[in-house]
Amino acid sequence: MPFDPMPSSSQRNVLGGLLSDCSHVPLTGYFRDGCCRTDDSDQGLHTVCAVMTQDFLEFSRSRGNDLSTPRPEYGFPGLRPGDRWCLCAARWQEALQAGKAPRVVLTATHEATLRVVRLADLQAHAA
Repeated sequence: MPFDPMPSSSQRNVLGGLLSDCSHVPLTGYFRDGCCRTDDSDQGLHTVCAVMTQDFLEFSRSRGNDLSTPRPEYGFPGLRPGDRWCLCAARWQEALQAGKAPRVVLTATHEATLRVVRLADLQAHAA
């Protein structure tokens, strides 16, 4: 079933409500619109609105995805603990299994996440 590529106001979160924004500072989301909305072009499923921790940032770096280092050529400021960011659902699940999963903003986490992650796991890590 294809995703609705419309703005977040028409997409749902993991709790069944309307998807809320994740972060505008730093600007996150697959579409860089502050929301963890998705569509069929989002192969990474960037749908988990997570609150960054030092443990998770180090874990992500160890897996080859350095989210801490600024990359001005891509307009990426680098993330710090406390920042909210739309993570790939599979990366969050991997971090969960490693005991490094960051907290999740449920109202800003897209329902498509449930294809990869159990709702109970997300709720146990609710911000």
